Amino acid sequence: KLYRMSVKNKDIKMENLDLTNEPEELEKGLGSEVSDEVENNENNDDGYDLDSQLIEDQQHRIRELEEEMQSVKETQLRKAAEMDNMRKRLNREREMIFQAARESAVMEFLPISDDLLRTLDAMEQANADPSYLDGMKMVISKFDNILAKYDVKRIDETGVPFDVDLHDAMLRQKSEDESVDSGIVLNVIENGYQMGGKTLRHAKVIVSE
Repeated sequence: KLYRMSVKNKDIKMENLDLTNEPEELEKGLGSEVSDEVENNENNDDGYDLDSQLIEDQQHRIRELEEEMQSVKETQLRKAAEMDNMRKRLNREREMIFQAARESAVMEFLPISDDLLRTLDAMEQANADPSYLDGMKMVISKFDNILAKYDVKRIDETGVPFDVDLHDAMLRQKSEDESVDSGIVLNVIENGYQMGGKTLRHAKVIVSE
C-alpha cells in the first residue's frame, strides 16, 4: 500500500492510496489534491497580508493620534502660560495705577503739612500762648500719623551728606563751622518727602562748599 500525507489546518492526515487504480486516475487524484492544497495556501497568504496591513494601518493611526494629542497638550500649556502672564501683567498695572493715585493724593496734602510746620515755628518765635502751641503740635502729630500710615517720611535732616536722590541744592555756601566738610546739608529750605522708598518731592537745601 502507498500512504499519502496531507497537511490541512495544522492537522496531519495519512490516507491510503489504492494502487489498483489506473496510473492516470492515481495521478489525477494526486494532482487535484496538490492543486487544492496550493490554492488553500495562497488564500491563507492573502489573509495574512491583509491582517498585516490592518495592523500597520492601526499603528500608523495610533502614532498620528499621539502626535495630535501632544500638539494639543503643548498648545494648552502655551495658552495657560500666556493667561498666567497676562494675569500677572494686569495685577502689576493695577498696582501701579493704585500707587500712582495714592501718591497723587498724598502730594495734595504735603503743602498743608509744610504750612502747619511753618506756623508752629512762627508761633514759637513769637512766644505764643503754650495752649495754642500744644494744640498746633497735636494737629501736626495727627497729620504725621496719617502720613506714616501711608509710609510717607519727611526729608528734613541737616548735617547729612548731600544726596541727589533726596535733595535739591538751592545754594552752596561756606559753613561757619570749619570742621564741616564740603557737600553737607547745612539748612533745609523746604522739606522733602518719600513714600515707600520713592522720593515724591526733593528737599530744597543749602549745601556746604
